[in-house]
Amino acid sequence: MEKPQTILVTGCGGDIGQSVGKIIKMNYKDIKVIGCDIYDKHAGHLIFDICEVVPKATSPNYMKELKEVINKYKPDFIFPISEAELNYFYKNKITKIANVGLIRPNFKAMKIANDKFLTQEFLKENDLPYAWTIKASDGKPKEFPCILKDIFGRGSKNLKIIYEEDYETYKDYSEEFIFQEYLLPDDEEYTCGVFRTKKSEVRTIIFNRTLSRGYTNYGEVVVNEEISKLLKVVAEKLNLIGSINVQLRLTKKGPVIFEINARYSSTVLFRHMLGFEDVIWSVDDYFNNPLEKQEPAKAGTKIYKGWQEYIVYKDNSKATIDNTDFKMRLY
Repeated sequence: MEKPQTILVTGCGGDIGQSVGKIIKMNYKDIKVIGCDIYDKHAGHLIFDICEVVPKATSPNYMKELKEVINKYKPDFIFPISEAELNYFYKNKITKIANVGLIRPNFKAMKIANDKFLTQEFLKENDLPYAWTIKASDGKPKEFPCILKDIFGRGSKNLKIIYEEDYETYKDYSEEFIFQEYLLPDDEEYTCGVFRTKKSEVRTIIFNRTLSRGYTNYGEVVVNEEISKLLKVVAEKLNLIGSINVQLRLTKKGPVIFEINARYSSTVLFRHMLGFEDVIWSVDDYFNNPLEKQEPAKAGTKIYKGWQEYIVYKDNSKATIDNTDFKMRLY
């Protein structure tokens, strides 16, 4: 089996980038893991071998400086993590940078997922359950309460529940916002990892979750054949190659997808720990290696999102809290 020698992970200052870095460190020994981000003060320095600073994807110098990092470290491939970068690569149809490949979902999946209005049109056109959705600039919602969200926004951030008395405040929002069906019940929300190989094998994992500030802070593994079947159909209709994250609610009319994210999610490390190793599968699929068999997590397994403190002393020694006995661990 072919294995990487050097990997570049962009967005290494964020939670998802750092989770991907941890997964790589856990699974590959004696390789160099490089990170880059738009700023320098982050805990990625405690995970990656080297962290570089590059401009935002919207900067005219972005590609020039990213190429300099690539030419300096010569990675086998690149994991682009931030949505801004993924959108940039999609819009410019970039598959390689300085002749180095990107591990990302296929362009069709990115096109549908990047636009929440287009996501619902895709579901409707393929006779799949969908949430009614209109652009905020196209008139009054079909019913209240409903959801107001950014059509190109990040996950559940900036989402608002709109009641009829609120409509006058929000009716003049631009085409960059949508009104969407408020799917009930609230406690039946699911975040689902979906991975599909070049050879069309589909693997999934499902969490019933709760959110805090747009992130999954608690979840429980669920085995649900109706949801699994829907996820596989969506993966096939998208001609998916790679890993995506699907958000849905289990309603009276069955599972209804309200969002697809064409990227790794904040649960990527949890999923890996539970046998859904989509980061490693992505590497093996990139190299055309056979994939290890998935070991499904048991229903009822619970996940909790916490926080970790790091200290770097003046002599460059490091410390954190060992959560097994709550003592300071130096390393």
